[in-house]
Amino acid sequence: MKITAPRRLHWLLIISIVIIFLDRLTKTWVALRIPYGGAITVIPHFLRITHWTNEGAAFSLFANTASPNVVRWGLICFSSLAALVVLFLMVRLGNHFTLTTVALALVFAGALGNVHDRIAYGSVVDFIEVHIFSYHWPDFNIADSSVVIGACLLLLDSLLPRKRPTH
Repeated sequence: MKITAPRRLHWLLIISIVIIFLDRLTKTWVALRIPYGGAITVIPHFLRITHWTNEGAAFSLFANTASPNVVRWGLICFSSLAALVVLFLMVRLGNHFTLTTVALALVFAGALGNVHDRIAYGSVVDFIEVHIFSYHWPDFNIADSSVVIGACLLLLDSLLPRKRPTH
């Protein structure tokens, strides 16, 4: 009789749902409470909550193109395809709760969070503004953070030594 590991996929999907909920909640709060272009200082000279939109990709790449609709739908298609691939991997690896599967749940949530905005509003609300000394990091949001953290966890997991199965 073969004993199978319990499915962990539902926990991974719950992680994704929580991130998507927090992303929607924060973007909605910013859109309702901060005028476009406005900001609230959280930590002087370091962190502000702003209200900007991004029609392009990361760091506003392709935002000022002559074909904004092509960019928008290209990003929607690319992000949707990436989310489907990540979901497929989550389903395949869903028997295990590992650094890789948690990272995939984060990437999945971030991709869906920004795809939602691009479809519903044509752009993404970015609101976290960080300054480190004289460097200004481009504004970002919870979905962006989720993708970056997930990617960093995937990189970390790829660098960690593998345990060899003992038989």
